[in-house]
Amino acid sequence: MRNRRTLAVSTTHVPPSRTAVVLLTLLTLAVPASASASSSQRTLFEAPRELLSGDAALRAQTLDEIRGFGVRWLRVVLYWKGVAPGGDRPGVPRVDERDPASYDWSRYDALVQDARARGMRLLLTVSGPVPRWATRDRADDRTHPSAVRFGRFMEAAGRHFGEVVDHWSIWNEPNHPAFLRPQWTRTRSGAREATSARIYRQLFREGEAGLQRAGQDRDTVLFGELAPRGTGSVVHPITFFLRALCLDARWRQARGCGELDADGVAHHAYTTRQGPFYVPPSPNDVTIGVLSRLTRAMDRAGRADALPRGLRLWLTEFGIQSKPDPFLGVSETAQAEHRAISERIAMGNPRVAAFSQYLMRDDEPKAGVPATQRYSGFESGLRAAAGKPKRAYEGFRLPLVADRERSTTTLWGIVRPAGGPTTVTVERQERGSSVWRRLATDRTDARGRWSTTTAKREGRRYRVRWTAPDGTVLTGPLTRSYAGR
Repeated sequence: MRNRRTLAVSTTHVPPSRTAVVLLTLLTLAVPASASASSSQRTLFEAPRELLSGDAALRAQTLDEIRGFGVRWLRVVLYWKGVAPGGDRPGVPRVDERDPASYDWSRYDALVQDARARGMRLLLTVSGPVPRWATRDRADDRTHPSAVRFGRFMEAAGRHFGEVVDHWSIWNEPNHPAFLRPQWTRTRSGAREATSARIYRQLFREGEAGLQRAGQDRDTVLFGELAPRGTGSVVHPITFFLRALCLDARWRQARGCGELDADGVAHHAYTTRQGPFYVPPSPNDVTIGVLSRLTRAMDRAGRADALPRGLRLWLTEFGIQSKPDPFLGVSETAQAEHRAISERIAMGNPRVAAFSQYLMRDDEPKAGVPATQRYSGFESGLRAAAGKPKRAYEGFRLPLVADRERSTTTLWGIVRPAGGPTTVTVERQERGSSVWRRLATDRTDARGRWSTTTAKREGRRYRVRWTAPDGTVLTGPLTRSYAGR
């Protein structure tokens, strides 16, 4: 077993029953930040379009922007095929697959160097697509990747990045066919089997062994990075979790499997346009409003000795889709509100080790396709595709939640750029008025978080203002209250 770093975790968290999940989540939001928030929760930011760009000026500008938010952690996905020699060819290249010199790391090296210069740290997610020559049949870049070859690649990655990266995650959304195939196969009896979970288990074991051979045995290695909801082609995350750990429906592990030596479980807790409190009808799906489904599974896996006990949950990719996506997108105001509520849910859960923002800018709309396909990427950015800031931009710097209760409204927020305790001003706008008036001032904790309670007023809207040490005044977006109970 690796000499695993100890992860602080609350051992008193008892997940609720399925019928109580939503109520508990709503009640959690009303608890003051100082009473429930994780003091060690990281904020991750992912912006591949800018940070992995060949445009050094754009990369530097974006890193400065992220650093200016107060964010110190970046999530970066390292695609095996993207750095491997002859990635599109079936023939195995005549190179030492364990040697870092066999790969082209240049895109990532530029980012790592620039991030380090700004005191930022990386979570490196190593994932498919893979070189064709590293698959069983060498027919594509996703089907039956070789776990042994992946272990060699992880050894090379560990040797190359070992001095600058000590947090790794193995595979991006392995329960999704865009990254790993086959997802499902039929047994002789005709039953469907989540084959991707069995493949992933071997990838994880060999990948971790590769890091150990590279001398990275004390690094943090995450299991999962699961997509939130299953379909006919995507394996449900809880189903995948069980199969990857060799657990049956009664949470009993098959003989000979043993414990996976993970340091945490990573998940992508995206919700739908229905908002953060959406409850997926399948109990095997996990969105932001029902995190207890996954933490409960983690606890049961720990008791079955399939994973170490007391692991924390890393929400490594998250965002709220906005307009102009006509199908999944909400308004810009709702995007900022839903993201703030989601972060409050995450920060109020002591099992959550990290929460994230996916994209600085929306994906470019596709040209020359029907309107229904134009926005088939992600519109979860803080800026529109052309670069214009959306309301979520200021909402990310100054997230605000207004939880409307029976006779009061609890306000919760973060001054994300703050480097220590600071003062925030809360403003109100009454129904039918265009005038903003000061409601209160509050003092944040050392991490910029604050919470206060005011009398409930129907139709009232809120925003926050903060003056930075250099005199710059930042104003958050208009925020509506919601019924938290």
